[in-house]
Amino acid sequence: MNVLSLFDGMSCGQIALNKVGIKYDNYYASEIDKHAIKVTQHNYPNTIQLGDVKEIKGSDLPRIDLLIGGSPCQGFSFIGKQLNFDDLRSKLFFEFVRLLEECNPTYFLLENVKMKKEYKDIISNYLGVEPIMINSNLTSAQNRVRLYWTNIPINGQPEDRDISIDDIINHNETNYVIPKNWHLRVPNNLPKYVDPYNKKEINNKSTTLRTNVNNGNMWVKVSHGYRNITRNEGELLQNVPIGYTNVVSETKAKKMLGNGWTVDVITHIFKNII
Repeated sequence: MNVLSLFDGMSCGQIALNKVGIKYDNYYASEIDKHAIKVTQHNYPNTIQLGDVKEIKGSDLPRIDLLIGGSPCQGFSFIGKQLNFDDLRSKLFFEFVRLLEECNPTYFLLENVKMKKEYKDIISNYLGVEPIMINSNLTSAQNRVRLYWTNIPINGQPEDRDISIDDIINHNETNYVIPKNWHLRVPNNLPKYVDPYNKKEINNKSTTLRTNVNNGNMWVKVSHGYRNITRNEGELLQNVPIGYTNVVSETKAKKMLGNGWTVDVITHIFKNII
């Protein structure tokens, strides 16, 4: 079995394949971020890195059985400017379409953010399938709604494991960070978990992990103030093995975790290949 992963990041797809127990002969990865590649090669040294997706040709590859990818979403996200296909990053979706046609794999999977219906319909028309919406809060303590276009027959939604923030936060953590302009940005008497963007209380599930770590993804109240979640807590929120990102800095790790997949959502989809 040969796998081609586009926009591979730190190879969450490979974690999922191994977790499900799907054996593969070759895992080809298209990625240009050197930090993400470093994490992947540290954990999966046999990964065959192909570089820029625009330079890959299906004719240069062996038979591909599974094509996967999460094309950049900045042009579709409700949080962003919603430039849709005018955004150069979101145009990379068409590279997925091109390689889907060139490789003609048995199975494919494309992940992206929740978006306007008009954008979703364009993607669905190109791929020939309607997306399935899954919230990562079923398999982790993170609210993360994503769309999955695939021809893998999916058996419903993942089982709800009822994991809360309290299950993943290290309450023995003594380090803390006072954000810049604390007195201007943060009201008094904030609760235990706070969304740093709107300063609202977070109950049970965290907000979606983001790539912008300057303000943090979640503030955790400790004895002397508030701190951001740690990389290991971010790994738990994405069902990534603890220590998986340890070969890069905390900042780089959090960014790629924000870009990554929630692994156990992907395992839920991949198990149907078996």
